[in-house]
This record gives sequence, C-alpha cells and structure tokens, in this order.
Amino acid sequence: MNSVNVNQFQANIKQFIEQVIKQHLPLKVKGTNGQDFIVISAEDWEQQQETLYILQNSSLMQQIADSTITHTHRKGYSPTDEELDEIISI
Repeated sequence: MNSVNVNQFQANIKQFIEQVIKQHLPLKVKGTNGQDFIVISAEDWEQQQETLYILQNSSLMQQIADSTITHTHRKGYSPTDEELDEIISI
C-alpha cells in the first residue's frame, strides 16, 4: 500500500482519488499526531464487505468447503450438454 502525508494528499487530492479508483489499491494518508487514515474506492470497499460477510458466515463457509471436496473428487454436479448450451448462450 502506498502512503503519503496529509499535506501531499490535500495538495493533490483529485490525482490520488483517481489513482485509488483506477488501480484498485488503497492509499494510506499519514495524518498529524499519528492519526492516519485509508482512502479506498467504494467498489473495493463493497467487495471487502461482501468477503467479510462470507468469511463470517459459517453456513456459507461450510458450503464452500463441501463444494471444494466434491470438486476435488469430481463428484459434483455436471450439467448436461443442453444445460451447458443454455448457459453459454446467455
């Protein structure tokens, strides 16, 4: 994660915001008296919130673990050719 001091951030706020959005990398802004903060795009923040929700949901994590096992053993669901054609045409 890149970091800048608060004065640099204030002087170039538009440039830094565009950089955070385009590169999908948060920016640490070093404030005065150790009061730092992070700038992150709304899209990236929403994705992180979704990830946290999944990681904190034991039922969803169990479904993922079960799916991983069936996939590894090739015992999961296999769509028919007709179903695959329908999926691909979407």
